[in-house]
Amino acid sequence: MADQTTVQTHPVARVPRDGTDVEPNAAARAETDAATEAATEAATEAGATPETGSGVDTGGPEGGRLRRRRSIGVPYRLISWLSPLVLLVIWELFARSGMISAHVLPAPTKVLSTARELTASGQLPKDALISLRRAATGFVIGGGIGLALGVAVGFSKIADAVLDRPIQMIRAVPFLAILPLVIVWFGVGESGKVFLVALGVATPIYLNTVLGIRQVDPKLLELGRVIGLPQRQLIRRIVLPGALPSILNGIRLALTTAWLALVVAETVGADSGIGFMAMDAREFLRTDVIVLAILIYAAIGILSDLAARVLERRLLSWHPNYANARS
Repeated sequence: MADQTTVQTHPVARVPRDGTDVEPNAAARAETDAATEAATEAATEAGATPETGSGVDTGGPEGGRLRRRRSIGVPYRLISWLSPLVLLVIWELFARSGMISAHVLPAPTKVLSTARELTASGQLPKDALISLRRAATGFVIGGGIGLALGVAVGFSKIADAVLDRPIQMIRAVPFLAILPLVIVWFGVGESGKVFLVALGVATPIYLNTVLGIRQVDPKLLELGRVIGLPQRQLIRRIVLPGALPSILNGIRLALTTAWLALVVAETVGADSGIGFMAMDAREFLRTDVIVLAILIYAAIGILSDLAARVLERRLLSWHPNYANARS
């Protein structure tokens, strides 16, 4: 075999005019640096600001203001709590200036004074506890019924054909329309009020349970069948966790509906509760008590929604969307 000759090639040095040797890449780096510097100067003259992380220094007063602007976050949560306080301050100013009559809408300080008087007499805590008990009892009963019906309709086409249309018809009936019949059935006792609350709670939980079950990704179900999960494990590990966000959303809606139904139930044929307190104040033109009852309903609604959100974040800590919201 012929001898193989190995020839090593060395980088050819570029010799400038003055005869000094330079590295092969030095000229390329010099050209790149010059181009970057020229681009930066052109952007500065045009009023553009280089983006952070691009390797270009953002020094100077303009860069400092940009960094401060990017580091300041907008306190959205604080703003959401300050906006009701601002409305209360405006309301107080209008009431004190006489722009709003005290018989039409009393000042918040007057409502607060009335709340102290009713609390000292024991009437307000008593009526509030009675209303809370009615709402909680109706919510548990209606929530259980709505969840059971939603699971049945979501998994069974026969149950869907039998139950869905009657439930949709009942859902379309307003509370005030069914109230006379409820009074005939249950009288003016506690049963009728709890029934109305349960009826109002069952519908949103039913609808969102059915929706959540039907929106589970079919690919996940197919994956569960491929790996050999039995039907019970398939429901427990894939279907119910996938439907849980929609079910919890139904619970939040049901909390609001529960108080709406309770207001209707307590304003007719009741002798206790927050609604009765408001209707009794109407007879004596006590607008401060009426406004107090409205504010109590609003406060309970906000607290109920916050509790539902806490439950939502804990039960859905595995979900990426809720995990990001929590962090």
